[in-house]
Amino acid sequence: MDRLWGQAREELQKIVGTDSFSTWIEPLRLTGVADGTATIACPTRFLSDWVSRHYSDDILKVLDRMGGPVQRLSFETRSQTARQAAAPVVKRPAPPRVSGEEELAAPLDSRFTFENFVVGKPNELAHAAARRVAEGGPVTFNPLFLYGGVGLGKTHLMHAIAREIQIRQPEARVLYLSAEQFMYRFVQALRDRTVMDFKELFRTVSVLMVDDVQFIAGKDSTQEEFFHTFNTLVDQGKQIVISADRAPGEIKDMEERIKSRLQCGLVVDLHPTDYELRLGILQSKTDSFRAQYPGLLIAPGVLEFLAHRITSNVRVLEGALQRLFAFASLMGREITLDMTQECLADILRANDRKVSIEEIQRKVAEHYNIRLADMIGPKRVRTVARPRQIAMYLAKQMTSRSLPEIGRRFGGRDHTTIMHGVKKIEELRGSDRSLSEDIDLLRRLLEA
Repeated sequence: MDRLWGQAREELQKIVGTDSFSTWIEPLRLTGVADGTATIACPTRFLSDWVSRHYSDDILKVLDRMGGPVQRLSFETRSQTARQAAAPVVKRPAPPRVSGEEELAAPLDSRFTFENFVVGKPNELAHAAARRVAEGGPVTFNPLFLYGGVGLGKTHLMHAIAREIQIRQPEARVLYLSAEQFMYRFVQALRDRTVMDFKELFRTVSVLMVDDVQFIAGKDSTQEEFFHTFNTLVDQGKQIVISADRAPGEIKDMEERIKSRLQCGLVVDLHPTDYELRLGILQSKTDSFRAQYPGLLIAPGVLEFLAHRITSNVRVLEGALQRLFAFASLMGREITLDMTQECLADILRANDRKVSIEEIQRKVAEHYNIRLADMIGPKRVRTVARPRQIAMYLAKQMTSRSLPEIGRRFGGRDHTTIMHGVKKIEELRGSDRSLSEDIDLLRRLLEA
């Protein structure tokens, strides 16, 4: 059998060429010929599928000419056969197929749909772009990159896109997972020597969605595989949707070529919520709860009070409202302003105690008419650098965050850079009256 396959390999190398032979034919082994069927062992299922589609006719012709009548090829995966023979070793499950929702790497949350996503000025562009991708029609941007702070709706939109595509295109293969899951699967594939199966899983999907991509920064091998997966899918016209907590260019320890690729599509910033959007979210959640508990009573002004006082992020806001609903339903009482202040005393104190760094950055950027992305970006021109230092100063004065934490929120800057910025503003306040007035105005706006 080895002699027959050795002769066949020599002929196949002449037919398919040296490069294709080393990639696709070299790993194969002929294990038997019986009843017109030649059995060929392959390292992976991906390899067997590829050879079957592209080289089966050539193999059949060569074997038929050298070893007698062969009409069919049967492929078996050597790695699977070896694992079966090695029992009772515990077998790891193969990477899941991604043809249906139940097989997605990460489960979708049924609450996260487009219908219950409240749209306002800070997130209207992100919502429109997500809708366009989910509709499945021609999209002029690939990838769609969504970024923003905690609790601003990135994951909500990601889940909504995946669910909408499944409804509109049941045959589409949608793979949604976190960057950590991508890294874990890759490391597992390296350990199990099933990298080809890994490549097949991630490079044959219709839509790839990766959440919190900043977590692969600094992981060289994972970044390498992500880069090649990204390129393959884009070249095939497959849609990619990515989310992160910052813009691509601001992800520290991410390879420049990956940053460049991530920026070649549409990059959308989900801005911190404003008062109107927070109020809209509260009203939507209240309407939903009232549908379940028609007897719920909320005094006028309560929702407005919450929208004004809780500004950190949407998750905290929704959690506070849920606590109120639970308290009111258990106690059988109307939700009044007094009850709200009593029930949510700890949350209200936390929001009184500090202003978020993101809110400071947004207010300063608006005041000086610069882009929010420039606030945390690398630009050093005076028109950007001075407002950035003012934002650093206010973050140090108005929050309890450490200098390293503030540095991370300003594009991963070192804490010594923050110290220099704070010291510079402290010096200028004594000599620059206009700057001092600007800072006082900004502080009043942030404390309002």
